[in-house]
Amino acid sequence: MFVVSLTYICEMSEVEKHLEAHIDYLEIEYKKGSFIASGRKVPRIGGVILANVDSLEQLTQILDEDPFKQHGLAEYEVTEFIPSKTSKELDFLRQQ
Repeated sequence: MFVVSLTYICEMSEVEKHLEAHIDYLEIEYKKGSFIASGRKVPRIGGVILANVDSLEQLTQILDEDPFKQHGLAEYEVTEFIPSKTSKELDFLRQQ
């Protein structure tokens, strides 16, 4: 599992121009099962994505399709982690 932290490196007006395409991209990845949660940072300086994919290489390919990345609007920090304890609702994520 991976936590992706996006930080905008441009004016919000540029982000807004590509927001609809970014949301469409997210929806595709949710349908594929790659992403399990996402949202804005507060304050609105970027966003966070929780990705449940098999490898960093797979995630890199997925992130390369993000319009924010394609247009150079954000920097991406990726942290891999192994969920060893979860709430009952997220038991499906737990790994030994």
